[in-house]
Amino acid sequence: MGPLPRSLELFYDVLSPYSWLGFEVLCRYQKLWNVQLQLRPSFLGGILKDSGNLPPAEIPRKTQYMRSDLQRLQQLFQVPVRFPKDFSGLVGKGSLSAMRFLTAVNAEQPEMLKKVSRELWMRIWSRDEDITEPQSILAAAERAGMSAEDARALLEKTATPQVKNQLRETTEAACRYGAFGLPITVAHVDGQTHMLFGSDRMELLAHLLGEKWMGPVPPALNA
Repeated sequence: MGPLPRSLELFYDVLSPYSWLGFEVLCRYQKLWNVQLQLRPSFLGGILKDSGNLPPAEIPRKTQYMRSDLQRLQQLFQVPVRFPKDFSGLVGKGSLSAMRFLTAVNAEQPEMLKKVSRELWMRIWSRDEDITEPQSILAAAERAGMSAEDARALLEKTATPQVKNQLRETTEAACRYGAFGLPITVAHVDGQTHMLFGSDRMELLAHLLGEKWMGPVPPALNA
């Protein structure tokens, strides 16, 4: 019997900038730690409702903290995250359409999921652009390298019961793991399951994996 495979599930929503930070770190460390990384597009709004948690936009002090926190983390993580001008409006519009689109991408073209997810984060959290209108989602997909024809076909599939149910099931899976926000990283190590919340538990994740934590940007990337 060989060692049990080690895998990580990242549940994320592009409405969450901390999801973007966690996403980039896990993508950087995936090969260094020799782990299987499964990206799980989820719906933050459903998780907040299920857990009774409030979004930061409804807590002024948390919003104020996020503004300065992200400015500091931008430099540390080397991710071009910037606080949008209309944060409350952003949260009000939500991310349901975008996350259904990513769910469709994951089902039909999983090799494009990282790139399209990153482009949606870039739109909302770096360039302060919309992610709710169909043309916005199509623009992100095409900028990520997807053909216009494929992007339109996937956008049409976001209205199907299959895609809607899949996003709901993934969100419910996050809730069963104990999620009260996003991102969460679920580590399956040595037959045990560990749920870690946020993008600032990577050192603990490394400890659970028995691996070395070398900061958000490991030196190997700069070699």
